[in-house]
Amino acid sequence: MNGTAHMAIGAATGFIVANSFGSSPGTTASLVAIGGVSGLMPDLDIDGKLSNKVTFSPKMIRSVAQIIGFLMMVYSYIEGSGKERWLGIGYGAGMMFLTSFITQRRMLMITGIGVTACGWQLNEIWLWLLGIYIFIASFVSHRSYTHSVLGLIYFGIIARYLESSIMMDGVFEACVIGYASHLIADMKFLPFNKRGIKLFLPLSSKEM
Repeated sequence: MNGTAHMAIGAATGFIVANSFGSSPGTTASLVAIGGVSGLMPDLDIDGKLSNKVTFSPKMIRSVAQIIGFLMMVYSYIEGSGKERWLGIGYGAGMMFLTSFITQRRMLMITGIGVTACGWQLNEIWLWLLGIYIFIASFVSHRSYTHSVLGLIYFGIIARYLESSIMMDGVFEACVIGYASHLIADMKFLPFNKRGIKLFLPLSSKEM
C-alpha cells in the first residue's frame, strides 16, 4: 500500500476519533492531521536502496524531514523562551539545511538527533521520544520493528505524552489507531500485499 493510502486511512481514523469525542471543528482538523501523520510513521524505516519499491521516495523523506525541521522552529518560537527558543530554532534550521545534501538514511538519523535535542531543550518528553523513534528507524530494516507491536507500544507512549502536553482529548486515540491502521494495511492477509509484517518482533520473525 502506498503512502497516500496510508495517510488517508490514518486521517479517516482521526476523523472517527474526533466524532466520538464530539470535537469542535478546529480540534477535528487537528485530529485528522495527527491521524494522517501517525498513519505514515511506520514507514520511516525505509531503506533508500528500496525507494522505488516501497512507500516513500527519497524526495518525499527529504520533504518530511524539512517539514519537521520547520515545525521545530515554529514550536520552539511559540513554546520556548530565552536561550531555549533560539536553540530550538537553530536545531530546526540546521536540520532543514543538512537534509538538502545528505542521503536518506543519514538524513533520518540527523533528523532524529535534532528532534531529540530540541525536545530535551524544551523539556518536552514526547518530542525527544519521537526523536529517538526517528533515530532508531534510520537503522532498522523495512517492515521490521516500526511495523511491530513493540513499535506500536512505543508510539503509544509518545502519543500519551503529546496529549498531556497539548491537552487535547483524542490525541492518544488518533495516534495509536492511525499507527495501527498502517500495520493492518500492510498485513499479508490482504490480497494486494505480497509480503507481510513481523508483528511480534523480537519474539517471532514470522510474517503476518
